[in-house]
Amino acid sequence: MTGIRLHAPAPGWAIDADVVVVGSGVAGLTAALRCTAAGLRAVVVTKARLDDGSTRWAQGGIAAALGEGDTPEQHLDDTLVAGAGLCDERAVRALVTEGPDAVRRLIATGADFDKTADGEIALTREGGHHRRRIAHAGGDATGAEISRALVEAIRDRGVRTIEHALVLDLLTDAEGRTAGVTLHVMGEGQHDGVGAVHAPAVVLATGGMGQVFSATTNPGVSTGDGVALAVRAGAEVSDLEFVQFHPTVLFLGAGSEGQQPLVSEAVRGEGAHLVDADGVRFMLGQHELAELAPRDIVAKAITRRMEEQGAEHMYLDARHFGAEMWAERFPTILAACRAHGIDPVTEPIPVAPAAHYASGGVRTDLSGRTTVPGLYACGEVACTGVHGANRLASNSLLEGLVFAERIAEDVVARAPGRGPAVPVDHPAPVVLPLLDPGARRRIQRTMTLGAGVLRSAASLRTASEELDALHIPPVPGAPRAGTAGPAPAHADDPKPEVRKSAEPGVESWETTNLLAVARLLVAAASRREETRGCHWREDRPDRDDARWRRHLVVHLTPERTLDVRTTGTSDFPPTVDAPREP
Repeated sequence: MTGIRLHAPAPGWAIDADVVVVGSGVAGLTAALRCTAAGLRAVVVTKARLDDGSTRWAQGGIAAALGEGDTPEQHLDDTLVAGAGLCDERAVRALVTEGPDAVRRLIATGADFDKTADGEIALTREGGHHRRRIAHAGGDATGAEISRALVEAIRDRGVRTIEHALVLDLLTDAEGRTAGVTLHVMGEGQHDGVGAVHAPAVVLATGGMGQVFSATTNPGVSTGDGVALAVRAGAEVSDLEFVQFHPTVLFLGAGSEGQQPLVSEAVRGEGAHLVDADGVRFMLGQHELAELAPRDIVAKAITRRMEEQGAEHMYLDARHFGAEMWAERFPTILAACRAHGIDPVTEPIPVAPAAHYASGGVRTDLSGRTTVPGLYACGEVACTGVHGANRLASNSLLEGLVFAERIAEDVVARAPGRGPAVPVDHPAPVVLPLLDPGARRRIQRTMTLGAGVLRSAASLRTASEELDALHIPPVPGAPRAGTAGPAPAHADDPKPEVRKSAEPGVESWETTNLLAVARLLVAAASRREETRGCHWREDRPDRDDARWRRHLVVHLTPERTLDVRTTGTSDFPPTVDAPREP
């Protein structure tokens, strides 16, 4: 354990549970429902409303071998190809073999997927898939329908929820095991201010970190809080250099920042073409699947074409769909385009890549266990080994679903021997100074320029230096979370008047978390001296299996330095306990 905590007031209230789930997307709500069904007291903590996470923004759908002639083995092959040699095959096999039944259980929970005329689940195709295996709902509103069904189930079953709550840090017991979390509840609710949920099992399902870049498809709540909490608690993270930039994000103009509208890969799956300003289909001849190549290949092709032509964007042409198909199959995208003055029925859609999905995250085993006993992770915050160097389209919802069920199984199996959680203070805690919220845009621009779609040793070195300049050492005399006395001084601490910590609050906590994940990402991207999957090094354009078919594992030392190591093989090393599977 690092003993590092965010600067925050001591908890003013506490509640007890058997398991606390942080996040309310498909992964978090599925884990909570399964634990509740087994008789455990689950508490769901979410940063905004229950339906405000990344899941509801998912347009394309959920991938599973549900169609005639399709098999889990074919789904596995497509996933391994997309992952560019770094998938954990055992994790992928678990995903694709358990996925179809997991989707059926989701349907039994209440999710209503689109059907064909004969009543079968309607399936489409997306990039990297050789078969139609993407189940969708509401045309292009799959995530919204899954979120609706799961939220309704959570409420029907009376699962305790705490909304508008930012989780701060992990609590541990005298043996270093998980004992709950501290959190800050914003505004209305049964509780207010900083409090705690005491539980012997904590499930991180906090989603991604897209807000670390200037432009992203992620909602504003995706500030990497789960990864930041985990590394402060001593957990290891892996493969953070593999950030997927979605190829087709609606281009809203140079300098557009924040959450950008996504134009789902399913649009290309139904036959839309990528073209330049002259109408040339530039993906032809670049890959056997053309516009349906894996996302890293399409994003790179778009970026190269933009550079060659000095253009700010390319186009997605789906005018041949016609008004009826646009309205029925892609109503959400149609409305978003028209809201920004573009009518895809009559004109091509301007698109450009933007940060979309973190393939890496908190390292877990096949039961979702991290390197901290009692701490689990699933969904985008986790690195299960499924995605490797590049996530296959629409595997994200399935991963959250399958591994949430695996986590619930493990939590339930271990519950009888765990007993109540009894948190204790770390013997030598270190308060983490908070960044001024004004640093958020600086972090985002630094990451976009230095660690975006195109990277190099020079750009990453500049990004690292700029991030290090924001990294505030502990300040002597600053109060620790939960204490009234001064924090211990460090030999390299500056004088208090030189660097000051911002006041505790949601914006300063989020900004501090963004800096933490930015430093982790840049450290890993700098170390990986090759191009693989969605990690594109201009100065190292080739894939190097001999040296780099390996995982990078990063953890935070008690001295707040980053320790980066390379695994000996492409296999995932064990975490707390060896996985049950051979």
